[in-house]
Amino acid sequence: MQIDGVNIKVIKGDITEQNVEAIVNAANNHFIMGGGVAGAIKRKGGKIIEDEAVAQGPVEIGEAVVTSGGNLPAKYVIHASTMGMDFKTDSDKIAAATRNTLKRADEKKIKQIAFPALGCGVGGFPVSEAAKIMLREIKNYLKDNPSSQIKEIIFVMYTQKDFKDFSAVVES
Repeated sequence: MQIDGVNIKVIKGDITEQNVEAIVNAANNHFIMGGGVAGAIKRKGGKIIEDEAVAQGPVEIGEAVVTSGGNLPAKYVIHASTMGMDFKTDSDKIAAATRNTLKRADEKKIKQIAFPALGCGVGGFPVSEAAKIMLREIKNYLKDNPSSQIKEIIFVMYTQKDFKDFSAVVES
């Protein structure tokens, strides 16, 4: 699929193993990397990623910050704060986190970015709903920012069910 010249694809895999410029961490607004995607990123990429993120927080929910990729194949991690320390999220928080992630990517001139389904792990938000919100925000962002540097967005789903649910939305 393409949106305004940007390749969009959904794959099943481990986001920490993606050889892309930046991966996205579905984060809390204090950037403490405990479980879910954040925990996996910290385990594989090193505590340096969490240290760099925590130094930039706390932020308002929906904001995003950029750190190095530590020991990951990705050069950067963009931490999208989709929830507070109560681990609750909603459509507005996911929308803002998606938008601000794209802004941070453009600020760093990142061309290739891999997203998980924001808010769906620890946050418990339905994958298909998150997919609709994230795609809408990506479409709007690219339409409003025709000079965006982003060329490829990969949605990386860890489970077969999430892959099926997310793909169904992207294909429709």
